[in-house]
Amino acid sequence: MNNFDFYNPTRIAFGEGKIAELDKLVPQDAKVLVLFGGESARRTGTLAEVKSSLGNRQVSEFGGIEPNPSFETLMKAVAQVREQNVDFLLAVGGGSVIDGTKFVAAAAVFEGDEWDILLQGGNNIKRALPFGSVLTLPATGSEMNKGAVVTRKSLKAKLPFHSDLVFPQFSVLDPTKTYTLPLRQVGNGVVDAFVHVVEQYLTYPAQAPVQDRFAEGLLLTLTEIGKQALADPENYEIRASLMWTATLALNGLIGSGVPQDWSTHMLGHELTALHNLDHAQTLAIVLPSMLRERKAEKLDKLVQYGERVWDIRDGTPEERAEAAIAKTRNFFESLGVKTRLSDYDLGESDIESLIESLESHGMVALGEHGDITPDVCRRVLQASL
Repeated sequence: MNNFDFYNPTRIAFGEGKIAELDKLVPQDAKVLVLFGGESARRTGTLAEVKSSLGNRQVSEFGGIEPNPSFETLMKAVAQVREQNVDFLLAVGGGSVIDGTKFVAAAAVFEGDEWDILLQGGNNIKRALPFGSVLTLPATGSEMNKGAVVTRKSLKAKLPFHSDLVFPQFSVLDPTKTYTLPLRQVGNGVVDAFVHVVEQYLTYPAQAPVQDRFAEGLLLTLTEIGKQALADPENYEIRASLMWTATLALNGLIGSGVPQDWSTHMLGHELTALHNLDHAQTLAIVLPSMLRERKAEKLDKLVQYGERVWDIRDGTPEERAEAAIAKTRNFFESLGVKTRLSDYDLGESDIESLIESLESHGMVALGEHGDITPDVCRRVLQASL
């Protein structure tokens, strides 16, 4: 196991009715900006419940944060924060709203060109406004981590950043707030959480049995409840398990002390930036082909993954690895998330622009070994047709 530092200051308030605790979680004298996405937060009553729980605090709103939060939209929120002297942010929504709020928290008090936050991966963040979140879509784990991804539409660039200063102070997780989600978003959420675990787990043996077993437990849970979450939307126990699994998938715990990959995510970001695909759709396209391309390098963990998650025990190591990859693709398909570029009307002619964009963003040495080059990514995309 590698040396590591684990730090996570986010308080989790989990369960039905926990939105009422906002009155204790948000400072009494705070000037609050509530950030959200579309009108579903208002339509379902969640926004009204949040504002009621905030009591007599001075509260304003900023809506319209996109599923892939854009720099352009978020800078409007930054302007509102500065104009109204807001001193506390509250994200109400899924990972995109929370990601966007993290950027606003840092950008509102940033000195210089705010886009530099993304260009430098958050290393230049010196301070940020405090914020919390009310999660309505389990998927990204942004409610309990220090990372975010922002898209600049004008540049067709989707870039991540990280900073200890953008951990949420708290996150409220009420599984009942997921009941009205469209099934597409639920399926996407299962895929997103699943791939988050895989990126931290499916690399090479690192003599870290605790992290491995924890990761495998999360993957098994997702395989068991994924289709149930789609079939029985108001099953509280299933939605609670999905919500907590997605949070644990990317709160830093299972990735501590082990090598991590993230090449599927980096290539997926380019697909979203250039073709506006859902984040989870890009992961479902890239991961199976990426695993097949790197089968030799990942063989030991692929065999372990196949045995412990999919109960694959027969055949040669190569056959077992191949079967595990096939099971992964079939699982995504069973959730209604397609796994081929052609499923999204993309083809061979679209590949080169994706590779050029990847290179322009410096993504030329990806993966746990730093050996996934643009040529490797080209082969992965070709195999994903």
